[in-house]
Amino acid sequence: MGLQALFFYLFAFVAVASAFMVISAKNPVHSVLFLIVTFFNAAGLFLLLGAEFLAMILLVVYVGAVAVLFLFVVMMLDIDFTELRAGVLEYAPIGGLIGLVLAAELIVVVGGSVISPEVAKTVAMPIPAITERTNTAALGDVLYTNYIYFFQIAGLILLVAMIGAIVLTLRHRTNIKRQNIPRQVARTPATAVEVVTVKPGQGL
Repeated sequence: MGLQALFFYLFAFVAVASAFMVISAKNPVHSVLFLIVTFFNAAGLFLLLGAEFLAMILLVVYVGAVAVLFLFVVMMLDIDFTELRAGVLEYAPIGGLIGLVLAAELIVVVGGSVISPEVAKTVAMPIPAITERTNTAALGDVLYTNYIYFFQIAGLILLVAMIGAIVLTLRHRTNIKRQNIPRQVARTPATAVEVVTVKPGQGL
């Protein structure tokens, strides 16, 4: 057994075990921590496959943003998870159906490549060898040449969604004093200063 195969079995075993602990742990904080462990081991598997870009994206996006954000949300919010688990059996048939669909898709993909190896030769844009082109450079070539317009449209849709979310959640409260920049800039000494004549012995 080579060193690469040893690391593959190590990453795969830890990933499967931690993924099982995500759904079986009683403490939601522990579930999120096991999820982070799963992401790290999945990134290790991507590195073994030569997909270093996907590995870094998995760590930066999912571990660095999504998982950590979810961890802080779970720790800060007082959620009654006992009540949430009470209705798990009601959704068991739907979950089982989704699991069967995913299993069928995996069987079709993996079985198709095993039964008909010549299918990989019919790919329009095959993945170049690692010795010729790195994974990151190959993705950049495809993304910024063949799919540049789709990439720009996707970025525009995300920008519009972000602006829409900000507009929908922005609420102006009338009882809060806010800073008015144009009004401050337009102030003059005549409008900003008021001279009051105070008689002797009287206060303001």
